[in-house]
Amino acid sequence: MKLDVISHCTIDTIEINDSKYVVPGGPACYCSLTARILKFDVRLHTKFGSDFPLVDYLIEQKIVFENALSTKQTTQFTLNLVNSERELFLQNKCDPISNITLDADSVIISPLFDEISVELFEKIKNDASFVLLDPQGFLRRVNSENKIYLEQTDLNLSGISAIKVNSDELRSLTNNSNLDGIKILQKKGIDNVILTDKQNISLLSENKIYSITLPDIVLNDTTGIGDIFSSTFCCTMLKEKDVLWALSFAGGAAQAALESGQIGLEKIPLKGAIESNAYYFYNTIKFKEI
Repeated sequence: MKLDVISHCTIDTIEINDSKYVVPGGPACYCSLTARILKFDVRLHTKFGSDFPLVDYLIEQKIVFENALSTKQTTQFTLNLVNSERELFLQNKCDPISNITLDADSVIISPLFDEISVELFEKIKNDASFVLLDPQGFLRRVNSENKIYLEQTDLNLSGISAIKVNSDELRSLTNNSNLDGIKILQKKGIDNVILTDKQNISLLSENKIYSITLPDIVLNDTTGIGDIFSSTFCCTMLKEKDVLWALSFAGGAAQAALESGQIGLEKIPLKGAIESNAYYFYNTIKFKEI
């Protein structure tokens, strides 16, 4: 099966307590590599500079990309992590992504900051039949210190098959939180609305809200966990056509990644770990009608 991923690669400086790690990442890498673990053929639409260190590795992993090299340096963030909270600073912004021709009719759109224009967003939605959106990059702005904050944003969400948001992103899109905000997104035409609130994950599909809870885990590096979750949800949904299995596998992938305790892309879990966790979550799903 095939999947297109649209997002910037990054070089992240991750600060945890008194330690600092400089690692490649971004949804482009986390989503693509997770999809490859799940045996999908991946075409990546991205931009990076000559400073990006993973070009050969992505090729080795059979991730296809073209016209990705920019004359600008790779998009860079600094992330200050304290448990599940983080402060995010934009240090550099690469060229935007343009001139996309999809290889598949299924796509993950996960912008980080200004790399996907509204016009390109609309074109992608029109060209694809299954679209999973992580809207974070459409909502982000920077202050005078380059610190990222979210702004109330009116985004055309028609043509979206699934969306993953946290509580702050939900509030920025709907001016509401929790159930009210989720229902507003559904009314905009989104089939599956996923809300991640720390350990608690909720999914509104049709007239039911399904929920799972990740176990208590000592958190180390949480960077990319949402991307691993999104990619696993998307791939499982495309393969199984079953929203409960998609939620279970996505939760299983997030749990396995967190339990690894690894930094950066090293936390992307193996397929076996995802599957074993998924069977557990499938049997713990709670639901209620709304």
